[in-house]
Amino acid sequence: MQGMAPVPVMVGALWLPILLSAVLVFVGSSVIWTFVKWHDSEWKRVGKEGELQDALRRLGVTTGHYMFPHMDMKAGDKAAAKAAWTAAYAKGPVGVIHAGTPGPMSMGKMLGQVFVLYLVVSFFAAYVAAHALAHGAPYLKVFQVVGATSFVAYGMGTFMDSIWFSKSWRSSWLTALDALIYCGLTAGTFGWLWPR
Repeated sequence: MQGMAPVPVMVGALWLPILLSAVLVFVGSSVIWTFVKWHDSEWKRVGKEGELQDALRRLGVTTGHYMFPHMDMKAGDKAAAKAAWTAAYAKGPVGVIHAGTPGPMSMGKMLGQVFVLYLVVSFFAAYVAAHALAHGAPYLKVFQVVGATSFVAYGMGTFMDSIWFSKSWRSSWLTALDALIYCGLTAGTFGWLWPR
């Protein structure tokens, strides 16, 4: 009726689109990584991989993130440290190593963690939409709000790694393409199941 205040939507009323969109994104990501495989070309094999692993063990590389060359500005002559780092960076190679924990790979644990991530993204998309949209909002408006929110969550962080940590720009753009698919699945689910 005209003149009536819009009925707000509580986030708890969106539990079904939160859950279902996380499931659909999980299936979509599985299809991308298992069958489409456009990310396979991002990963290069290091020549003499065994020698590299031996060298990293000898150097005491354990679980963590490493940048090389690394600038230590905490002690001593800062100007000399910066000059040494600048020369090492120019000489190369430069890069980042993400060292995982050795042992059997736990695919189940990682799949569980990524599903929780998808749930969290869907929850925050629901949170934003519940505050931006009323009960009975049209499908396309729901799609717009949820799609933009979930796209930012899934796709924008990867560009920071290209800017600062030598991740290839192609890899970041492919991740953004993944994010576009994920946000379409999320937004479509919310648009379909939005309270009316």
